[in-house]
This record gives sequence, C-alpha cells and structure tokens, in this order.
Amino acid sequence: MELCCSGVLGGSAPPSRAAKVGTVPGVSSPPGFVPASRPKKRRIGRAGFRPPPPAPTCDERKAAADDVIHILRSADGPAEALEIFTSAARQSSRVVHTTASCNYMLELMRAHGRVGDMAKVFDVMQRQIVKTNVGTFAAIFRGIGVEGGLQSAPVALPIMKEAGIVLNAYTYNGLIYFLVKSGFDKEALEVYKVMVTDGIVPSVRTYSVLMVAFGKRRDVETVVWLLREMEAHGVKPNVYSYTICIRVLGQARRFDEAYRILGKMESEGCKPDVITHTVLIQILCDAGRIGDAKDVFWKMKKSDQKPDRVTYITLLDKFGDNGDELSVMEIWNAMKADGYNDNVVAYTAVVDALCQIGRVFEASEMFDEMKQKGISPEQYSYNSLISGYLKADRFGDALELFKYMDIHGPKPNGYTHVLFINYYGKSGESIKAIQRYELMKSKGIVPDVVAGNAVLFGLAKSGRLGMAKRVFHELKAMGVSPDAITYTMMIKCCSKASKVDEAVKIFYDMIENKCVPDVLAVNSLIDTLYKAGRVDEAWQIFYQLKEMNLEPTDGTYNTLLAGLGREGKVKEAMHLLEEMYYSSYPPNLITYNTILDCLCKNGAVNDALDMLYNMTMKGCRPDLSSYNTVIYGLVNEERFDEAFSIFCQMKKVLIPDYATVCTIIPSFVKTGLMKEALHTIKDYFLQPGSKTDRSSCHSLMEGILKKAGTEKSTEFAETIASSGITVDDFFLCPLIKHLCKQKKALEAHELVNKFKSLGVSLKTGSYNSLIRGLVDENLIDIAESLFAEMKELGCGPDEFTYNLILDAMGKSMRIEDMLKVQEEMHRKGYESTYVTYNTIISGLVKSRRLEQAIDLYYNLMSQGFSPTPCTYGPLLDGLLKAGRIEDAENLFDEMLEYGCKANCTIYNILLNGHRIAGNTEQVCHLFQNMVDEGINPDIKSYTIIIDTLCKAGQLNDGLTYFRQLSEAGLEPDLITYNLLIDGLGKSKRLEEALSLFNDMQKKGIVPNLYTYNSLILHLGKAGKAAEAGKMYEELLTKGWKPNVFTYNALIRGYSVSGSTDSAYAAYGRMIVGGCLPNSSTYMQLPNQFWDCRQLQVSRYIEFYDAMSVPMAIVLTGQLLLGQQGMFARLEDAKAAQSLNGQLDIAGKVIKVTLQTARPWKPVSTMR
Repeated sequence: MELCCSGVLGGSAPPSRAAKVGTVPGVSSPPGFVPASRPKKRRIGRAGFRPPPPAPTCDERKAAADDVIHILRSADGPAEALEIFTSAARQSSRVVHTTASCNYMLELMRAHGRVGDMAKVFDVMQRQIVKTNVGTFAAIFRGIGVEGGLQSAPVALPIMKEAGIVLNAYTYNGLIYFLVKSGFDKEALEVYKVMVTDGIVPSVRTYSVLMVAFGKRRDVETVVWLLREMEAHGVKPNVYSYTICIRVLGQARRFDEAYRILGKMESEGCKPDVITHTVLIQILCDAGRIGDAKDVFWKMKKSDQKPDRVTYITLLDKFGDNGDELSVMEIWNAMKADGYNDNVVAYTAVVDALCQIGRVFEASEMFDEMKQKGISPEQYSYNSLISGYLKADRFGDALELFKYMDIHGPKPNGYTHVLFINYYGKSGESIKAIQRYELMKSKGIVPDVVAGNAVLFGLAKSGRLGMAKRVFHELKAMGVSPDAITYTMMIKCCSKASKVDEAVKIFYDMIENKCVPDVLAVNSLIDTLYKAGRVDEAWQIFYQLKEMNLEPTDGTYNTLLAGLGREGKVKEAMHLLEEMYYSSYPPNLITYNTILDCLCKNGAVNDALDMLYNMTMKGCRPDLSSYNTVIYGLVNEERFDEAFSIFCQMKKVLIPDYATVCTIIPSFVKTGLMKEALHTIKDYFLQPGSKTDRSSCHSLMEGILKKAGTEKSTEFAETIASSGITVDDFFLCPLIKHLCKQKKALEAHELVNKFKSLGVSLKTGSYNSLIRGLVDENLIDIAESLFAEMKELGCGPDEFTYNLILDAMGKSMRIEDMLKVQEEMHRKGYESTYVTYNTIISGLVKSRRLEQAIDLYYNLMSQGFSPTPCTYGPLLDGLLKAGRIEDAENLFDEMLEYGCKANCTIYNILLNGHRIAGNTEQVCHLFQNMVDEGINPDIKSYTIIIDTLCKAGQLNDGLTYFRQLSEAGLEPDLITYNLLIDGLGKSKRLEEALSLFNDMQKKGIVPNLYTYNSLILHLGKAGKAAEAGKMYEELLTKGWKPNVFTYNALIRGYSVSGSTDSAYAAYGRMIVGGCLPNSSTYMQLPNQFWDCRQLQVSRYIEFYDAMSVPMAIVLTGQLLLGQQGMFARLEDAKAAQSLNGQLDIAGKVIKVTLQTARPWKPVSTMR
C-alpha cells in the first residue's frame, strides 16, 4: 500500500490541520513522552527541582510503542514524522521503537524519496538493536532503486553503502538468515562475502545457518569451505558446526573426511556430544557400515556420552532398514537395560524395526505387550504395524487394524491412508490408490506432499498422466508446494506416457519454482530423454549437473551407460566407465551388468568375458544376471561350447534361475544335446521356488521353437514326455499353437495323438488351440471330433471352446446344429456373451440368412445387449455384398448412435463394399473419414483404395496412396504390389511395373503366379514377346505351375509379335503340361489357320484323348505337342481317320475328328 502526500499510510483520512501532535482525537500521548515539536513549560518545585518520572513497566513500554505508530501516522509530513521518531528514540528509557514503527518510517521516507532520512531511521534500528525483517530490507532496496526483492541483496549492498545505509554485524546476520529462510542460499553466501570484506566477523549462528543451507543442497565443498572460513576469521566452531560438517560429508559418502573432522573436533577441545555420535552412527548405517556404527555405539556406552533415547531409536530404525535382525534385538535389549523401553516411542521404534526385517509376527506381539503394560499406542504406532502388514502382503490384517482405529481410535491420519495408497501403487493398482486418496479427502484430511507423492507414484508406474496432472494441480491449488519427489514422479509419468516435452517442461518448472532438483529427478529426466531418442538433450542435462551443485550418482552413470549400449557406442561406454572409477560413486554390480549387456549386444563378447573374470578383482562379485548376460552373448554368436563352459562354472557358485534356463536350453536343443537339456530342466524343476507353472513353461518352449525350429523342439518335448518329468501338456501346447499358426493343423493333430500315447493328457487350453487351428483351416469334422473327445475324457469345454464350435458350425452353414451347441453351452452353465452372439450373427450371414441375422441383432438390442464392432461387421458385410448399400449406411449410422465406435475392420468392410459397387468417390470419402477420426488405416485399407483407383483409371492417385502407405510405417504386401503392377501394365507403363516387380523382390516379397501372368500379358500386348517368354521361364524356375491364363497371355504375346512358331510351341507346352485349353486359347492362336477378314468358314482338326477331352489343334506345318520332326498335316490327319480315327503321337493315343470353325474376334484374358 503506497503512502499519500500527507504522509499517512493506507486509506485512513488524515487528521485536520488544527489537530496538533499529541492532541490527536482519540489518541493519548504515551506515558512519559513529551513531543519535541511542542515543548511545554516545566513545572519547577520549590527548590527548582523536577523529580524524574517513574520508569514504565514492560506493558507500558509496549503500549507506548504501539501508540508511537499512531502518532507517526498523524504527523503533517515526513519531516515532522522523522522529528517525532528521533525524539522518541532519544527517550528510549520510556519508549522502545519496534520493527513495525521503524518499517513504517522507512516506508514513509521511501515514498517521499528521502534516502538520507532512511539511513537515519536504519541507524536508529541498529543502535537500539531493533529486529529487522524481510519488510525492512525490501523497503530499503526499493528506496535505493533496486528491484527484485530480497534476492537482489548482493546488488543492493554497495548502493546502500553509497547512500549511507551501512549494516553492522547484527543486521548482516539478520539479512543472511532471511535470505536462507527464503531459499536464496547463493545470495546469502554473496552477502556473507561482502560482510567479511567490510571487516565484520559473522557469528557462529550465521555460519551454522549457511552450513545447514548448503548441506541441504548437498554442496559439500561449500560447507567445508565455510568451516575453514570460521577458523580463518577467528570464530571457533562449536559442536553444532562440526556436527553439520560430519553429517554432510557422510551423506556424500566422504567418510574419511568425516572422521578427520571428528578427530579435529576432539583435538580442538570441542568434545563430540551425543548428537554428534548419533549423526555419525546414522551416516555409517546409511553407507552400509553396520559394524562401524555398532563400534561407535559401544564406545558411547563406555564413555560419559551415553546413548540417549534418540540414539537407540536411530539404531533400531537403521538396523531395521538394513535387515539386520540380530542387531535389532541386541539394541532393543540394551535399550531395555538402560530403561528406555518405558514409553510409546520406544515400543513403536522396535515394532517398526521388526516390521522392517520382516518379523511381523514378533512386531505384533510387541505391539500387544505395549498395550498390556498400559502404554496406549499412538497413531504412528498403529501406522508402523500397518506398514509391516502391508510389506508382508498381509493386506487383510492391515485393513482390520485400520478399521479398529476408525472405530476405537486413535483415528487414522493422513499417513495411515498414505500407507494403503503406497501399497496399491506398488501393486500396480493405481485406480485403487487414487480411490483411497479420495477417501482420505472425504474424511476431512487435507493431503500433504507425502500423500500426493504416494498417489503420483502409482499413477507414474501405470502412465496415467491425466490423473497425475489433476492430483499435481490440485495439490498446488491447496497451497501444498511440490517437492523434488513430486516433480520426479511427474517426470516419470510423462516418460511412461511418452510425453517427453511435458517431462522437460516440468523439470524447468521445478527450477523456476525454486524447488532444488535432486539427482533422482535429473536421472529420471536423462532416462526419459535417452529412451525418446533425444540423446543430445540427455547429455546436456548431465553436463549441467555441476551448475546445479549436484554430483552424478551411480544411477546417473548407469542410465547413461544403458543408453550408450542401446546406441551401440561401446567405446564411449567404456570411457564413461573409466570416469566412474575416479568419481564418488565407483562402478557397482548394476554398472558392470549394464556394460556386459552393452558388450554382448554389440559384438564384443570377448571383452565381456574378460570383464566377467575381472569383476571379482574389482571388488564386485558377478551375480546370475552377469552370467546370464554373457551366456546369452555366446549363444547369440552360436559359441555353444563356450556358453556351456560358462554355464558349468556358474553352477559351482550360483543356482541357475529361469532366465538361465531360457538362455541355455534353446542352444542345447539346437545343437542336439537333448540329454544336457533334459538334465538341466530336471535340476531346475526340482529346485525350490522354480517357475514350473504353465505360463513359464510356455515361454520357455516358445524360446526353444524360435531358436531350434519345429523338428528339434518337438524332439525335446517328446524327450520331456518320455522321461516322466511332467505329464502336463505345458511343453506340447506351444507346439500346437506354433503349427496351427503355420496352417499345419493336421500335423498338430497327429502330434497330439503321439503325445497321448506317451501319457500326456491335454488340458482345455491345448484342445482350444488345436480346435481353433482346425476351424481356421475348415477342418470342421476333426474339430468336432476333438470337441466330443473332450467331453468323453472329462476335460470340460469352456466358454472359449463353445464359441469355437459355434464358429465352426457357422462356417459350415449348419445353423440348426449351431443353435443346439448354444443350448448345450447354456446347460453347462455358460452364458452367451457378446462373443457368442457375434459368432452366431456371423454364422447366419455366412449361411445367407441375412434377414435372420438382422432379426437376432434387433432382438438382442431390445434386451439391452451392448454391441461391439464385431457385431456390426458381419451385418454390414452381408448388406453390402447383397447390394443393399443404403441399408448398410443406415446400420452404420445406427452403430455410431449407440456409441459403438468404428474401428479399422469396420471401415475396411465399408471400403470393400463400395469398391465392389464401383463407388470410387465414396471409397475415397470413407478413407478420409477414417483418417480424420484418428483411425490408422492398415494394409488392407490401403490395398482396397489402391485397387479401387486403379480400376477407375486413376492410377496416379493409387500410386500416391502407395507412397503414403510406406510413410505410415506399413509394408506393402503381395496383393498391393500385384494390383499396381497390373494397373501400370494396363496403362502401358511397363518400366514402372518392372521396377515395382524388382522392388518387391528386394523387400523379400516373393511374386506369385498372378504377378507373372500380369507381366506376361502386358509385355506380350506391348509386343515384347521375348521379355514375356523370359518371365514364363522365370516362373517355372521359381516352382510355379502355369495355368490356362499364363499360356493364353504367352500365346497372345507371340501372336501379336508375329511369332507363329513360338505361339504354337507355347500351345504345345500347354498340352504336354496337362493344362486344358479354353475357348480363349483358340482365339489367341495366330490367325493363319483362319482369317476373319477373308474367310467365313475354316476347317480344322480337333484331337481328343481317350476321355474325349480336347487336347490339341493342329494346323498345316505346325509343331505338334512340342515334338521336333513330328508334323501333322491335314491330309495326315485325314489318313489317320482310316485307322479307326486314332493316332499315336508322342506316346499319347489321340482321337481325330474334322471340325468347322466360324470366325470370331479374339479375346485376351489373363486369368
């Protein structure tokens, strides 16, 4: 609020000019205060002596100070106010200026630009030792023209000095304190340096404040420097100063320096107290040096600095965290001996420690003992036990204790709810976590940052960014300041949701909001950037760590090493590893395993072997992951003997786990080492805690199939079955799925029969896989027989089985049988689901019972059925194929009205229907709608639109969509290529067609007969008979059998080119190859036998085989059946008729008849 010209602060009306100081209406003068501006005549006693007034009491002095502000407000202007202020200051025995009165005067002088008078006011403050506050310095800074608030202190100090406002030790210390409290640690340090330059020695408290501030920032160097500064300026550090240094050095894992400080402390005569020893114990425990921590404790016991309750609780907490069961009980017994087990704090500490080491039963007993002693558990006592129950996955016990609290008290607090939120989050149940969070709020408990962080952890794990944002912004709206953990969780959530830009924004928001990033937040951002491929930005953040006064941790290095490994940058990874050796965080087991993974995946397996052998020398013992990684690398390079050798070495010190088995057994099977594979799997199965469930065995078998192929994998599965290790179908089921996926359902069926003879019994899942494969290949009878077998053997069909059989009945158009199966399904207790009804609707459509399918659909809808795209797909397909375009469009609109969103399959059905109807414009319109709605077209979508456009003569548009297909990350298939090759051929763009033909083969797509027929036809029509002939020869070498369309296209090509001999040679090949000509064949043959322009009737000879199937047509002088030197002339054929109408040509008995041909126009046909 600004001052007005009259010097009155705020909006109150100024007193009238007639009102004099000291006579302001409603304001009395303070006791003993005589205004300097209006002195009254002294009253002199009889001896001329005026006795001094009595000293005011403390309350009177405070009241007087309050009244001074009122008097100052009534002054006519700043000059009069200053005179009153200084007069009051001279009467300090009766009137004490306060921070409020001084700040008022500073603000008044500032408003009137009286900087010199501000110096006078500030001088009074310092002389009378009036406390300053943030407002004091803010007023001064504004008065000398420095903006930016308290943070601008380093800039303001020299300007203040020039204006005569000079700080003394007291005000310097205060300014430093205010800066630190406001989070401006760097600025506080700058002020300290100015203070020292001015020759003013800071107090021990000032040093302590600065050391604590920079200790929180983990800025070890500055803390140690400040300790040296104390000594250099003759300020003797106290026990608190030394303890701060020891704590900070310990947190930085600089234990030798921490011990040196401790020794120096003792040599300087500053005896460490209980707090110092407790801090030392804490940092030793955090470093995992439990033995050293215990030594400190027992030395304390023998000294005069006995452990106190805090020491004991710290030890219990740390030993519990480290899982040191023996030490927990040892400390508890010592605690009891010293009499520190007499309250709720002590009992809660031991309950918590027991829970930490997993001894929840003993913790529960200790909790009961506490109550039996008459010690009432507090909220945190209950919370400790609830936490233990949840860590032991005894959710029911935890919930029961929570309900007890809710009924009997003490009522659950925010932390109680946080424990459950944490449990849900770590269990992957983020929805339950947020529900518990909302329950907590409904109980009137305002979430704090801990609660917010707990719920954000679960949301980050599941990548629910929308919910996380809501919680984050809600916390800020409630006045809860996010901390480093909050921001870290948000960064992780963005990473999980692939929102990298948002993660970066949150990180810089964190800095902007004065929340000092910790190394975990930085590590998370580096990992996010690296995984998103923004490598340069990740390294840039890494290089900024020093600017943030953060030191890279092993987590930072490991994240970068993993990224370098993914990039294949082995040399850079090894260089970074060397850097770690000289950092505060030497390589750990995770580091070595990361490097091993990098080496093995980038062709440096020999280096990985060297590292594996040298790890122990570096003080890091290889674990299962280390060995598994190297074995994987060797197996990947097919160095099976070496892999087996490492495997044998590993077994001497470690027990193989599931990952080991999945790595080594596929290589055994591939190399035919079935005995070794069997021995390994047998040992693993007998191992306690091994993964021998269906899912694990399936994954193992799938790995073997991928590595060793079907034949050897089958042999391995047979070996397992014959050995009797298991009679379950765990190893058989993946084989069934694999064969069925390759459309080899009959082989799968034969394999099942073989395994049955080995004593393996099929479970429902295996039956379902086989039945599904058989139904997909339309082997309905076998599928039905297996269905019957299941029921006979007592292996009950499940809902999935029934739906498969319903599908089989629908495909074979046996609707009545399908409905009977549905009735049986209901009798067995399985309700019809949307899958069942969709299958029945599909079956009805396939059986050409479209109206019945539509009736069923509307009947279901009237009963509240929730349709899916699979419901509408068959109906739309049926309507479109029946030419009922309008009905299909109406049904599609109805589908959208019911809230059932169209997917790619639905759009493909619509596209195909309009393609068949020749509605090119509608196909293009639907395709664009699909894209606009965010539905990504698949290869079928593109194929349909390309086919439509090619047939409509819009080839260039078709090629545009072909290019879009590749840009969308899809690979064109054989059908797509065939459509475009044919379209280009029809448009006489043969070079482009041949270019596509070559391109498809480079991409590994094998041309089929359709491809070759198309090229032969269009090359022939273009007069390129020789090239067409080469295509014909190529298709033969590729193993394709020419059909009638191939020969017709080839004959036409030769005919067009005038190669009559070649045309008849092709015809001869056709006959010898057993390919029957059709009417088009005869039309393509050269017209020297008939000339439509000259002859109305022509005579020719038709030859038949013994079954009266046309075999050949022979013209005068033409090669017959491709046999050199064998010519059949008309007269020879006539002569043959005398031989009972038969002729033996090329080993074939031919019937001969004379025919008359009428002229027709040749027609070209490719297919």
